[in-house]
Amino acid sequence: MTRAKDAVGGYGERVAVRYLTEQGMVLLDRNWRCGAGELDAVLRDGEVIVFAEVKTRRSGRFGTPAEAVVPAKVGRLRRAAALWLAQAGVRAREVRFDVVSVRPQRAGPASVEHLRGAF
Repeated sequence: MTRAKDAVGGYGERVAVRYLTEQGMVLLDRNWRCGAGELDAVLRDGEVIVFAEVKTRRSGRFGTPAEAVVPAKVGRLRRAAALWLAQAGVRAREVRFDVVSVRPQRAGPASVEHLRGAF
């Protein structure tokens, strides 16, 4: 079960990063880990540093992908983002937290929903 879940998550992250870079963002880091958790993707959108949380779901049985970003997860992501900024030595004028929901389709490309400034 874990391998299948990891494969779906990895696929969703690849789709999301491709989508975001096609929108003009520049990828700075991916799958960065620390004691607070993992940052799926760190990007630059003009002058803004974007921390993108990617959620992939094959069905809607457990809600939308974005609904999986619960308050405890938000706290971990904010702590991890602060650590990333400190380690990278980046002094951002503005940061933004986005959620990218990916839903693989039976045929054709995955459905992608990008929520800017989601939390």
